[in-house]
Amino acid sequence: MIRFDHVHKRYPNGREALANVSFEVDAGEMVFLTGHSGAGKSTVLRLIALIDRATRGQVIINRQNTAGVKRRRIPAYRRQVGVVFQDHKLLHDRPVFDNVALPLVIAGMRRREIDKRVRAALDQVGLLGREMNAPLELSTGEQQRVGIARAVVSKPPLLIADEPTGNLDPDLALEIMRLFKRFNEVGVTVVVATHDIHIVEQFGLRRIVLEQGRMESDTTGSLATTGLPPATGSQEGSEKGKTP
Repeated sequence: MIRFDHVHKRYPNGREALANVSFEVDAGEMVFLTGHSGAGKSTVLRLIALIDRATRGQVIINRQNTAGVKRRRIPAYRRQVGVVFQDHKLLHDRPVFDNVALPLVIAGMRRREIDKRVRAALDQVGLLGREMNAPLELSTGEQQRVGIARAVVSKPPLLIADEPTGNLDPDLALEIMRLFKRFNEVGVTVVVATHDIHIVEQFGLRRIVLEQGRMESDTTGSLATTGLPPATGSQEGSEKGKTP
């Protein structure tokens, strides 16, 4: 699904964000990308999403070399990649429904199918019934769930997330990570960039560690906590109004 082959990324200001990074992520795998701030985690995700391109080396996504994707084909390419941001990037002048529907509207999908998919996505993240709420009426954790619903509404085979729990308290952060795990359990490939090692250790999954733009390690951790319950929307009602 994902292959980085001796990838380098140098920005126009001369900063080398990645140097000789190589790894593979199999289809259906869930991986944590960790490292300190500035280690290169976000750059890896930007290369996967074709927000940036590698300076040298190859980035292969779903057997497609991203270097060969022409500019006009980037929107079509991105339909296979769901992206979740730390700051949600929601449109505050539109209700939840319109935020989640945006990728489908851009793709030209019919209204009836959009309605069906948006409601299904919101149900998956525990927010069915909140379609007409404005994003600012929701708690921070609920806003992040809206961002996740928008990322998965197109049913992409690959889901990437950049510090998705950075603004959440520990309990809400764990709930969000359980959501990603649930999507992974139905076959979605998931890559989550995070500096929250405590959360990572809860799941015992593979961890790719970056240090100053280079691969430091690639290991599978031991499960610290077993029997994690599945993600639900049960806590969202009580979290509204909290300041994570």
